[in-house]
This record gives sequence, C-alpha cells and structure tokens, in this order.
Amino acid sequence: MFGNVEPPVPGISSIISFDFVNNKDEVCFMYNTTEAKFVTRTMVDQSGMVKRLTWIDSTGMWKNILNHPGYQCEEYSKCGRYGVCDMNIWPICSCLQGFKPKSPQDWALRDASSGCERVTALDCKNMTDGFMTVTPAALPETSNAILHANISMNECSAKCLKNCSCTAYATANISGAGLGCVVWVTEFIDLRLSSHDATQDVFVRLAASDLASISTKSSKKHQSKSVVLIIVFSMVALIIPLIYFYSWGKRKMIHKDIRGNGEFELAQLQWSTLMVATHNFATTNILGKGGFGLVYKGKLPEGHEIAIKRLSRNSTQGIDEFENEVTFIAKLQHRNLVRLLGYCSKGDEKILVYEYMPNGSLDAFLFGKEKGDRLDWQTRFHIIEGIARGLLYLHQDSRLRIIHRDLKASNILLDIEMNSKISDFGLARNFGDCETMIKTKKVVGTYGYMAPEYTLDGVFSMKSDVFSFGVLILEIISGQRNRILLSNPHLYLLGKAWSLWNEGKALDLLDPLIDNSFSVTRVMRCINIGLLCVQEKPEDRPSMASVVVMLSNDDAPLPDPKEPGFKAIFSTKHDAVSNQNDLHTFNDITLTEQTGR
Repeated sequence: MFGNVEPPVPGISSIISFDFVNNKDEVCFMYNTTEAKFVTRTMVDQSGMVKRLTWIDSTGMWKNILNHPGYQCEEYSKCGRYGVCDMNIWPICSCLQGFKPKSPQDWALRDASSGCERVTALDCKNMTDGFMTVTPAALPETSNAILHANISMNECSAKCLKNCSCTAYATANISGAGLGCVVWVTEFIDLRLSSHDATQDVFVRLAASDLASISTKSSKKHQSKSVVLIIVFSMVALIIPLIYFYSWGKRKMIHKDIRGNGEFELAQLQWSTLMVATHNFATTNILGKGGFGLVYKGKLPEGHEIAIKRLSRNSTQGIDEFENEVTFIAKLQHRNLVRLLGYCSKGDEKILVYEYMPNGSLDAFLFGKEKGDRLDWQTRFHIIEGIARGLLYLHQDSRLRIIHRDLKASNILLDIEMNSKISDFGLARNFGDCETMIKTKKVVGTYGYMAPEYTLDGVFSMKSDVFSFGVLILEIISGQRNRILLSNPHLYLLGKAWSLWNEGKALDLLDPLIDNSFSVTRVMRCINIGLLCVQEKPEDRPSMASVVVMLSNDDAPLPDPKEPGFKAIFSTKHDAVSNQNDLHTFNDITLTEQTGR
C-alpha cells in the first residue's frame, strides 16, 4: 500500500513530500524535499529523542520541526518487560495481572525500567496455560515477534500454547478482520494502554492458577457490585453534609502540599526511611551545605545510595524554592541533569532525595582541596560539553522551556565517570512558548555568574543562562573563580580573559595544572566560545543550540567576540556591591530578595 502521510508541521507540505510504504516486503516512511535550498536532517540526541530539523537561512540555525517520542509512554521500555504504560493513571507504569514488580525498591522510587515478572511460572509441558485479554492495547515492541499470515485466531492460540517460548499473541490486522496473527516469542515490552495509539486486543499467556485467580476476583467483583451500590446510595445523604467541611479543611491545608505533585512520577518517601538511611541525619553523613540547607548522604535498605537535601529552618530558600524544584525537575529527564528520586514533607520538614553523585560538585575540583586532581583537559572538555547539552535540553528540547537562573560551579555535580549534571532548580523559571524575556523586581542568582542585564535591570532570558555558561567555561579552563584578581584589583576573570585574547596570549589563561596532553586549537576554540557567551549585550550571545554545534564541530568558523559584560568592577550605584571590600567573594553569594533596577 502506498499513500501520503499527514505532514507534522502545518504548511510544510509545500516543501516536503511524505510517503508511507506498507507491503509484504517492507514497511517504511519516506520524505523528500521539493526545493533545493530546503535542507532537513533527522537525528537522535543524547537523551534518545528523535528530531527532525530544518536549516533556516535567515537565522543561520537549525529549527526543530518534529520530536519523537511525543509522550512518556512512547519512551522505549518505559515500564520494562511485562510492564504496561497507561497515560490515564498515575503512576503510569503498572504490572499486568498475574505479574509483579521485578524490583519493588526501584518501583517505589518510580523507576519501572526493571519491569515485571510472573507470579506463577508457565506449565508448557502439560499445556494448562491460558490467555488473559488485555484491551484496548497498543501492540508491544515487535522485534521478537513472528507473523503468521494465513491462520485463524483459534489456530494462533493453539500454536502459541504449543510453543514454550510464546508469551502473547494478537491479530495481525488492527481492525480485527481477516486472517493472520502476530506471536511474541520472548518477554514483551512497550505494551501501552493509551488514547494516543491505535489499539486492539492482546492475548497474554498466563499460568492456569493466575487465570483462575483473576476469574475469581472478577466474579466476586460482579457479585458485590449490587451490594456496593445499595450501600453507596444509602450513605449519600450522610456524606453530602460533610463535603462542605472537608472542602473548607482542604483549602486550609492545600498550601502545605506540593503543587501539582499528582501529575508527576515522583515517590513520596517516609520520614522513618530517611532517618534510617542517614543514621538520624548524623553529622558524619553531611556532604555539604547550600542555600537550601544541609545535604546528607544516605543508603536505602537494599544498598541504593542517595543524596538528601534537608530544608533548614534558617534557609535563605524556602517552601517556594522547594516546590519549584519538585515541579520542574520531576518533569525533566536528561543524562546531564541530576535525577530527583523523591521527596518527603512532614510538618516543617521538607526534604528532597536525589541520585548520589560520588564525585561531588565541580567547584570542589576547580577551587577546593582536590583542585586539579583528575581534571585533565579531556575531562574538562567533557564536563563543558555535558553542561552545554543539559542547558540546551532545558532551553529547547524538554517539554518545558526552563531558565535555570543559578548556573554555577557548585551546582554542577559529577558522577562516578565525571559526567556533569546540572542541579538545583529552586530558582528556575518556566518560559511560555511566546515569551523571550521577563523583567522581575526580584533578582535571584549568584554574583559572578549573573548577566549584566539581569543584575542591573532585572531582565532575564535564555541568554542570561548563556552568560553563566560562558563564565563556567572560562573558570573550567583557567581553574580560577570569576572574581576580582589580586594582581589587578579592578579586573575580573572575564576582563583577564578579554585582555589576553586581544593581546594574542589567550593560551596563558589555561590552568597550569593541566599537563601537555591537550589540543591548542580546541583550548583556543573553547576560550573563544566562552567569550562569545559572556558578551555584554544579550543579542550578541549565541544560543545554546549554536554553542553545542560550535563545541562539537572543530571546523566550523567562529565569530570574533565583543567586549564582555562585567570585565571590571561593578558601578557603585548598585547597592548590593557598593562595598568593594566584599567583592572578592560575591560570586559565592546567592541572592533571593534583591530588587533589580
């Protein structure tokens, strides 16, 4: 069968033709451009997202015109083997009847990737097994399926029972008409119950005892339905007077809960579990301290290591930042973002639980006692690339458009393989589709990383995060903080980098602890990119999409940078930095209440 496929973007059909081929030899989707100047490409990014992009001459950038997967249940093996994904319930992953979670601990943390396992093993020898009907379902992944083109469904059922490897079958025709069936001969994955997909019946093989249990439960449920209805109707008169009082109490209590938490796959952990995991929050388990409060290392009973942020009663960040962190990071999944596993809210206690990062934060390696250790040039470049990809995901590739607003070395965590992960979303903001910048009276962030337009005027955008990223690049290359230099009390690291660049001595910025195993061309290229990111005017700074391309393509030409913002000391008109004696530390200070001008 040969036909046209609806184009993914309105109006694109005039420049791209789409075709779908479906016959006995192949099933494929094709598209071709009808204009020579129209260039498209399809790519898979580091998070597994398939994207189609087109080149826009007017902007000199690639524009994303299609993303796949489009929703969570389309993610490959979201719920693991024998798991079922349903966007209409929460959590969206569950096990079919007759199956149980393979790793209950992981499922408790809303990680269903380990999948499910049978409650009772199949009995192929005696052929006592049967089939449970799952409906309406989108077919599981078919790489391990066999097509039988000319047999009836009864014949298919019998053939499956005779094959000890067979786990499920379904009609080959989605309409249910005609002959033919599909048989799965291994553990199946990606079974979905969702209105997003075309659906049909799937017949899953179960042991006789599990089928009998399901049948008994169904019968009891049917028999009790009439009794339940009688009880319900008789209680309505009693319940109605209580509704008002319940609603009133709920409105009084709702501010203590996590906003919108019901929408997310996020585990609410017990206070007692976290007490045991941290040995009652012992001081020996403290990993560090931030604006939110203390961070502890913990270990769950099954041995899983976690990091626990506990909101301090004297914290400069409060319940709003706590809710912000949960709201955003629970919706975000990327290899270069730290993973939030769960939360605990008990009275005044507000706790966030993250994956544990064995190598701590980037600032400890750059500026702490471990300075220089394990940070050769290749590792530093790998860290820069990871931060860039994570930031691009926040700005463009996630289902939200997030401005981080507090990107700095202490908020970059490093896993066991020194992969960089962006953390701390307490100050982040979500941009609407039509928003390009926001002006606020509440300037938040960390001096030394904040863009000039944000610090002085309260205006922030994606280009504000780009500025912070540029500061990070120069700090990673030099091993120096962006603060006033003792050798020149009127010059920041940005000013030093700018001066060396103009003098043709940019390589002098390189941290002397880096050995000779580095590429001069790549180091110079990274300094160039860093200076492009910290240019004074936001419109001069590149987007993160452009930055990722610049970092990954050594042959792409780079423009010359313009003068950076804040290359010298701030004007004393800004109240927060009028005391020059405090300037040497202000990139360690996080603002939460400073009014912008």
